[in-house]
Amino acid sequence: MKKNPVSTTGADMRGLEDLAPRERQVVECVYRLQEATASQIQEALGPDLSNSAVRAMLARLETKGVLQHRVDGQRYLYSAVAPQAQVRESALKKLVGTFFNNSKASAATALLGMSGELSAKELDDLEAMIAKARQEGC
Repeated sequence: MKKNPVSTTGADMRGLEDLAPRERQVVECVYRLQEATASQIQEALGPDLSNSAVRAMLARLETKGVLQHRVDGQRYLYSAVAPQAQVRESALKKLVGTFFNNSKASAATALLGMSGELSAKELDDLEAMIAKARQEGC
């Protein structure tokens, strides 16, 4: 089972924020399923997308270097080129740069401003991360 050769260099990789909304939905679906056929993606996204539209988007996303496929019998199984954590970090950096003037503290403060929406466990996790950052910074 051979992977489709796709460059994974940072220059070729686009973040999800650079994709059209429908393309982003397809990629998010692939991340959720980890590996999927066009039919599985179409089923997950609903009936308003035809199979040919999904296949066309998959081809575009491969050309953009976001997705890759492998052949399994007569099926093409699509997966993301970049690990989800890498894409998430890239999107978060762009968000912090755009809306918080590259200030991680301002972004964290904004999240804490939503503390009524955070669970006790999430707040505990944030406290632990802050304590760890302080230890590593000293």
